[in-house]
Amino acid sequence: MRISYNAPVVLTFTFICTIITALDTTLFTSGTVGRPGSLCSNFFCVYPFGSSYMSSYDPFMYFRLFSHAMGHGGWEHLTGNFTIILLLGPILEEKYGSRTLLTMIFTTALVTGILQATMFLGGLLGASGIVFMMIILSSYTNAKQGTIPLSFILVAILFLGKEIYGAMFVHDGVSQFAHIIGGIAGGLFAFAIANQKVATK
Repeated sequence: MRISYNAPVVLTFTFICTIITALDTTLFTSGTVGRPGSLCSNFFCVYPFGSSYMSSYDPFMYFRLFSHAMGHGGWEHLTGNFTIILLLGPILEEKYGSRTLLTMIFTTALVTGILQATMFLGGLLGASGIVFMMIILSSYTNAKQGTIPLSFILVAILFLGKEIYGAMFVHDGVSQFAHIIGGIAGGLFAFAIANQKVATK
């Protein structure tokens, strides 16, 4: 028996985020519980366009538009996200392939980063948008051609409905916006892949 690197994209993403969090909470710590240290604040968090971190003169501006998904506010934030990513990610990577899943992760992070920087005043970091993308996408994996699984509809209603309610009525410091965008991305990826399969037959 040997240990296999069974999901290279998911595992590599996990290790990168873990190393960033380890460095951020030790060598680059801010000294404030629940706040990212200087490593995440400077390089793995997206801010509004026009701010000092998102100026056209800053060469890292474009990097932050997707790198925010690799930064986390601490170990609890990281483990909360990657408990689900490590559960669903390998299944999705096996079904859709490493390159396709990597494209989905990158696209979700980039779109979320651009919209966050355009529409909101605060900063954003963490892989929760990718978590919701995977949750919605995984509920569509056993869909048969020409059908929409009822489980997919129920998952979308439960998860996205909760986040929409939270965005409107609950102010808990959690970015429901990233969750909603991630969930929408997961749904769009599911339909795009389904339509592509139909087109190739």
